[in-house]
Amino acid sequence: MLDVAAPAPKPAVRRARAVLFSPWSRLGLLAALLAGAATAVWVWQPHRLLADGWPPQLSGAAAVVLFAAAYGLCTAALVPRPLLNLAAGVLLGAQVGLAAAVAGTVLGAGISFGLGRLLGQDALRPLLRGRWLGAADRQLSRHGFRSMLAIRLFPGVPFAAANYCAAISRMGWPAFLLATGLGCVPNTAAYVVAGGHAATPTSPVFLIALACIAVPALGGLFVAWRKRGRLRGA
Repeated sequence: MLDVAAPAPKPAVRRARAVLFSPWSRLGLLAALLAGAATAVWVWQPHRLLADGWPPQLSGAAAVVLFAAAYGLCTAALVPRPLLNLAAGVLLGAQVGLAAAVAGTVLGAGISFGLGRLLGQDALRPLLRGRWLGAADRQLSRHGFRSMLAIRLFPGVPFAAANYCAAISRMGWPAFLLATGLGCVPNTAAYVVAGGHAATPTSPVFLIALACIAVPALGGLFVAWRKRGRLRGA
C-alpha cells in the first residue's frame, strides 16, 4: 500500500501560524492575561476578607489549602503581598498563616515565572542590550539561587518585577522556587504576625513585628538614596 504524503500547508496558513505563535504575539497574550487578572481582582476585591472575615463553612486543612491557592492566584494577578500577608495572619493566625502565605508566595511566583518564560522570554531577551540590563541578566543566569535569594530578602524590589526578570533570564526553576521560598520568610512572617496580633496593637509581639516591617523598609530606602547619589556623581 502506497503512503500518501500529507499536503503541505498553504503559504497563507504558514504566515498565519507564524504570526500567531511569534514571540511578540505571545508577549501580547501575556499582557492581556495580566490585564484580565487585574480586572478580575478589581471586581472581586479580595481585601474584603479583612473586613468580612473567612467564610464560616471553611475550616481546618481545607481552609489553609484554599487560602494558599487563592494567595498564589492573587499574587500572580499583581495583588500586593503585604495585604495578603496581613490577611493570612488575621484569618488563619500567625503559625498557620505563615505556612499558607509562604506556600502561596511560591505558587504565585511559579505561575508568574512560568508565564513570563513561556510567553515573554523570546520577545524580550533580544532587548537586553544595555550595560545594566545585560549585567543583571548575566547575574541572574549564572548565579540564580544566590541572586534571587538576595532579591527576596531585600524589601525594596517589587515582587512581580523580580518574577518576570528572572523568567526572561536563563535561571532554572529549582533555584528560583527554592530561593523564593527561603527568601520570602522574614518579611512574610513580620506581616503575618502583625496581622495575627492586630487586635492587640500595644502588645510586644505586634510592636516587634511592626519594627521588623519598618526597619528593613527604611534601610532599603536609605540604600536606594545612597545609590542614587552615587549614580548622579558618576
